This record gives sequence, C-alpha cells and structure tokens, in this order.
Amino acid sequence: MADTDTSGTLDEALERVHGTGPEFEGWLTNHAPMTVEALVRHGQARLVHRWLDAYRHRTEELPGTNTRIDAGNWRELLGDPGHLGDWIAYFTREVAERPWRDVLAEWWPRLLPGITGGSTHPVIRTGHAVRTLLADGDSAPRTAELGHALGYWAARHQPLAAPTTLAGAAGPEEALAAVPAVPDPHGGIRARFAQLPATAGWPAAASALRRPEGPEEARGTLTALVEAAVARYPHHAQGGPVMLVHAATAPNAVLRTLPALPRELWAPSLAAAWEASAAVTAAYAPARPAEAVPAGRATLDEAFEQAALHGDAHAIKLADTALDTGGPAALAAVARACELIEPAG
Repeated sequence: MADTDTSGTLDEALERVHGTGPEFEGWLTNHAPMTVEALVRHGQARLVHRWLDAYRHRTEELPGTNTRIDAGNWRELLGDPGHLGDWIAYFTREVAERPWRDVLAEWWPRLLPGITGGSTHPVIRTGHAVRTLLADGDSAPRTAELGHALGYWAARHQPLAAPTTLAGAAGPEEALAAVPAVPDPHGGIRARFAQLPATAGWPAAASALRRPEGPEEARGTLTALVEAAVARYPHHAQGGPVMLVHAATAPNAVLRTLPALPRELWAPSLAAAWEASAAVTAAYAPARPAEAVPAGRATLDEAFEQAALHGDAHAIKLADTALDTGGPAALAAVARACELIEPAG
C-alpha cells in the first residue's frame, strides 16, 4: 500500500482530473488519470502536479448529462459516445452506492467485447483504476476514477468487425509474430481496424493463440502475452511508436484487473486481451523489424525515471508496463519509446 503522502497526491490529482472529460478534440484520449497513477506508483509523485499543469491545455470539461441510464435502457445506449456524460454519471453513482468489485464483476463481461473501442484506452484506464483500489484501498477519488473509466468504456464500446478467437496451438510470442499487417498503413486506428476482415492471413492469425484449460493457465498466458508485446516493441515501434504501446498496455490492464474478478472471467479476459493486442499489432506493423535498438538504462527504476522526465504519457505508460515484465527487453522498450516518441512540452 502506498504511504499516506503518496496516496494523498494521487487523490488530489484524481480530483483535478475528474473535472475534465475522458476525451478532447472530439475523440482524442485524456491520458492524465493513467499517467498520474503510474507516476505515483513508481516514486515520481513530485512530478504529478507539474505534469498536470503542463497537460491542462489538452483537456476539456466533463460532458454534461441528458439521459439517465438504468436497467431498462443501457443496452440501447451501450457504445453511444453521444451519451458519454450519461455513462460516467451512471457508473459514478454505481461505485458510490455499491461495492466496486460487484460493479466491476457485473459489467466486465458486458464491456469486454468492445475492448478495442476508444483505441483500447478505456480498458487501460480501468486497469490503472483497479490497480490503485487493490493496492491502496478505497477512497472517494479512487472509486470515482473507476466509475469514470467504466463510463468511458461503455460510451466507446465497439466490437471489432473481425473478432479473434482462441482456437490454435501457438503461444503468445509465436501468435503475435504471425499477425499480418493491414494492407493500407494510413489513417487512424479505426480506419485500420476496418481493414482487418479483408487482410490476408488475419482469420488464421486471429485464432492462432492456444485456448487455456483453466483460470491459472489463462493468467499465465496473459502474462506471457504482455511480455511478448513488450519484447516486440523495440524492434517494431517504428510502425507507430505511440499506438503500438497499446499492444502491451491493453493486455496488461486486463492482467492487473484479474485479481478483482471472479475466476470464471479470467479465460474470457485473456481472449479479449489477445484481440486488443493482435488488432493493434496488425494495424501498426512496420514493413520490417529494426535490427539495432537501444539497450536502455541499467535498472528499471532508472528507465522509468527517464520516461517520467521525457514526459509523454505513452512513454510513461509503456515504462509502467515494462516494469511489470522486467529484463533487458523492458529496458530496450522504454529506451525505444523515449527515442521515437516526441517529448512532452
């Protein structure tokens, strides 16, 4: 559990963030809640308010409400970003009135099919929120953050037109290596995802990962998937240094959430995490892998500090996930992100 001062810094930061919406300029993601959680988690709390001050110009006000979501209308409003403020209000009420684990367990299987919506940011934000609640305990700002994250996910819920399955014999490293690139490497992530049904080799690759035999194997495979995505990043990041971060951070968000979920949801969680990682990998695969990549800092703490001082939200979040995996590949991934992603400010 974080010490009182650190927890206080995070709560203060989340209270600042909750006056803003999860998006700006129409659909770009507000990375502040995820970034400040990672900074606090890894000993960089001193940078949090300075980082928020520098990021403030990107944020917009929290969207207003116009419809009360309830048991009778949620299905028709799921995936409607026009009700973003309504969804956030709904989940903010839910986590205030009910145990947050109960809300999460009820809604997790409903939201998983839309894991790639919002460029996978909603599930990533959810993973950061759950990690804080599990590690540091409840507080009003922390439970509210889970409400904001789930509301964002519900509003941006969007299943892939070409979903994946777990029906092969491959492990994560082999399965990711077999993912084909979309034919037209231009446009945003939604335009690239739309190409998946017609991408040669996608159906076979999308079903290549081995189905787990039980919850523990699902967790082990998910751990290996995160490790494989981090290890791939230094050699493939040139295809999209910002967006390919999500091939690792999205499945890691799912992995962080598993301890708060019933075990019967672990295998479906792996399946969704695989879909997110495989789809992002296909969308931003480079023409060829890089042979020479930076070695990275000597320790993981030094690597995270490098990312924190670099200041970009994606570099910080990749470093946060890399610290979970460890090893030379993690150090190289952080160094590569700091090399290719434009520093903040």
